[in-house]
Amino acid sequence: MEFKTIIEPFKIHSVAPLQMTTQSQREKYIEDVGYNLFSLHSDNVLIDLLTDSGTGAMSRNQWAAIQHGDESYAGSPSWLMFKDAVQNLFPYKHVIPTHQGRAAEKILFTAIGGKGKIIPSNTHFDTTRANIEYTQAEGVDLVISEGKDPSSLHPFKGNMDLVALEEFINKFGVENIPVVMMTITNNSGGGQPVSLENLRAVSAICKKYGIPFFLDACRFAENAWFIREREAGQQERDVADIVREIASLADGMTMSAKKDPMGNIGGWLALNDDDLASICRNLLILTEGFPTYGGLAGRDLEALAVGLTEVISHDYLKYRITSTAYLGNALLKKGIPIVQPTGGHAIYIDAKALLPHIPPLHYPGQALAVELYKVGGIRGCEIGTVMFGRKPDGSEVASAMELVRLAIPRRTYTQSHIDYVIEVCAEVAAHSQDLRGYRIMKEPPALRHFTSEFAPL
Repeated sequence: MEFKTIIEPFKIHSVAPLQMTTQSQREKYIEDVGYNLFSLHSDNVLIDLLTDSGTGAMSRNQWAAIQHGDESYAGSPSWLMFKDAVQNLFPYKHVIPTHQGRAAEKILFTAIGGKGKIIPSNTHFDTTRANIEYTQAEGVDLVISEGKDPSSLHPFKGNMDLVALEEFINKFGVENIPVVMMTITNNSGGGQPVSLENLRAVSAICKKYGIPFFLDACRFAENAWFIREREAGQQERDVADIVREIASLADGMTMSAKKDPMGNIGGWLALNDDDLASICRNLLILTEGFPTYGGLAGRDLEALAVGLTEVISHDYLKYRITSTAYLGNALLKKGIPIVQPTGGHAIYIDAKALLPHIPPLHYPGQALAVELYKVGGIRGCEIGTVMFGRKPDGSEVASAMELVRLAIPRRTYTQSHIDYVIEVCAEVAAHSQDLRGYRIMKEPPALRHFTSEFAPL
């Protein structure tokens, strides 16, 4: 029998206090930091949904693994445990550890990018695109049309447009495309999954043209669960088996281990090409550390090895996806537009639909995110024109979608916390017509959403 209550498949072992604040205090805190939620002191945030990256709670077995970590500079047994855990799910020949995912991206694109190179994906996330553009290459998004429509109920809105991919290859030439990337799940597109059928088709196209195929696999377990739940013929498969098939379709991967591998830090680059691996390993030594630790302590490597076994638990994944949907469904019932169907790690409020009176270049997503903090102390993240509107030549264009992401840290908040989030969102929506846009007063040349300063219009 199925019960309605979502029960966490764990019990609380250690707690951290939350600091309660008033709305007037929060209004001052956010003004003092130029209305940039990234600049807030975390003690002044009640429910922190800025990101699910490295913000989750580790298990007692992971903390025990930290005590077991070996800090030998080279050839640590902790490295061997980590490597075995990675290759158990992603059996690539070379595993190159990094301190986090963007370091893996930096190494990969330094090796294969450069002026004139063009790298397609379903949708590149912010650090991926920035690392591509830093080499003077270009990142291009080829997600299916449904992936650009927040209200579309397509079950795999993260899929790549296969026709567009072949047209892209024929237009720009194989010699100018060093790799095809696939982000699973598609973070910028609302945490939407990619189907196994689409992954197989992209893999076949890449093999046809002799182009390497890489995964940005940060949320691989969530994507595999969606395949199991939504794709015909996959319902009886074990998640680990689906993950291994996904890995077999690609030539390599980048990973932020701060997401599905359940770590507070870490990442890796894995691949089969011996020559490229040699180049990347040399870059690792220059920028991160020795190849058997790559910017991580032995204790972190062991914690990640344990996390990779925990994240593929069916009980955990069912809870994870169901609890996220609980938040999304509640917002829909209150008339708050979100990206549908609900994704795995986050709910994405459609700020363009909620705030139609605010033009995209006045940043409706930023306006909504700031208001959620002022009213209820909730910190979310704008994913729209602030994040993606500035082009390498300095011009600015409106993003296809204006979203506010409420990313849910793993094993961190209870259902009562989420019920509070629902109440705050409903209160903000009730006076949404009163919200006004923002202008940017100060911004860096890249990844401006992290450090820009804003002023209300």
